[in-house]
Amino acid sequence: MSTRLTGDETALWKAAARVLDANWTGTATVASPGLYPHQWSWDSAFISMGLARHRRDRAEAELLTLFRGQWADGMLPHIVFNTSLARHAFFPGPELWRSERQPSAPRGVHTSGLTQPPLHALAALRLHESATDGESSRAFLARLYPWLTAQHRYLANARDLGGSGLIAICHPWESGLDNSPAWDRPLGALHLPPTAYAPAQRPHTLPTGEDYDRYVWLAALMREAGYRPGYLRDEHPFAVEDPLVNAIYLTSAHALAEIAEIIDADAAPHLDCAERVHHALLDRLWDPETGCFRARDLRDDRLLPVITVGAFGPLLDPELPAPIVRNLVDLLLSARFAGAAGYPIPTCDIQAPAFDRGGYWRGPTWISTNWLVWYGALGHDLPVVADLLYGSTMRLVRQSGFREFFDPFDGTGRGSHDYAWSAALVLDLLAARRAPQAA
Repeated sequence: MSTRLTGDETALWKAAARVLDANWTGTATVASPGLYPHQWSWDSAFISMGLARHRRDRAEAELLTLFRGQWADGMLPHIVFNTSLARHAFFPGPELWRSERQPSAPRGVHTSGLTQPPLHALAALRLHESATDGESSRAFLARLYPWLTAQHRYLANARDLGGSGLIAICHPWESGLDNSPAWDRPLGALHLPPTAYAPAQRPHTLPTGEDYDRYVWLAALMREAGYRPGYLRDEHPFAVEDPLVNAIYLTSAHALAEIAEIIDADAAPHLDCAERVHHALLDRLWDPETGCFRARDLRDDRLLPVITVGAFGPLLDPELPAPIVRNLVDLLLSARFAGAAGYPIPTCDIQAPAFDRGGYWRGPTWISTNWLVWYGALGHDLPVVADLLYGSTMRLVRQSGFREFFDPFDGTGRGSHDYAWSAALVLDLLAARRAPQAA
């Protein structure tokens, strides 16, 4: 790899930095102007890694602003709302979640009642790795560490619904891959009451015909139960162990262990957590018949049938056995994924009936999932996969700009424009190319 940016890459760098500058609110970064006006949890984790390459002060502020929404039990909400905006600037807004009625929610901050993939410890470690002032960076890690450990403690205590060490999502929005066809079967098993929960003007967003009411109804059930762990474990109708979410949980546990060592704290509990998740991923989500990882529906204790980009999430596990790594690489490069896509990685198996090249999380390529698999490939010394994802990601933004997602066949940009995590992760990829030792 080149040790310096070429002219074309310099232009990409400047363009990505302009997007982040334009989306900066003064305290955090909006995902996209107009369409997503609040602060999303795992968006901010991705965004902070890019900001660290551009404006470190903003990278730190991004995470600090997000964690002001953390609940007393450690739950980090998937949305922290900007209450200066009109009430109906985004649906669902604070009125669905009613966080102000929850004793553990922060006062004076409106949040959702869901969480999202816990990428934040890895993001904090990436900030430290790119820092030029080691002392200041250690101080920031020390400030963030109690909130990160509280986040992981909440997940271990409240979301290990199956008792295996894996955490469960209780709503598709908690996966980060909101409308993925992986959730079609558990969503289809829900029996909604006759009342419509979502606004009548909201379009149906699942190409399979699932009603948007199912998403809102699940959120309302959690709200009415006070988001109690006992309810989530014993009664809530949607509970899924997802390989991507748990792989992110595992890699962030490793990151927390490294952070603990940097600030002279005890790394052992985080390493123990990572080891437990490692074994549970193999025991519960690895399917030897299909040669990949699949999500498990806890309500009927079966692996879900659709194979998605989440199958490659466990590449984030540095201890993943070599034969399983080879199986995942073979699947990734096959005609079911990158082998038949000009702009990989499609988010769903191309040969699956549910694949939709333009459907939200149902087929298009996203830069966030490309980055996660790229990062996992680096950890397993898979230069062919890493270079493929680096090159295809750069081709996407050169052709279509910093879009929300992309057609996996022709690279057409879809969704919103000037999408913050797309710009941020391009900065991180470019910086890794310029300084491979920071990757």
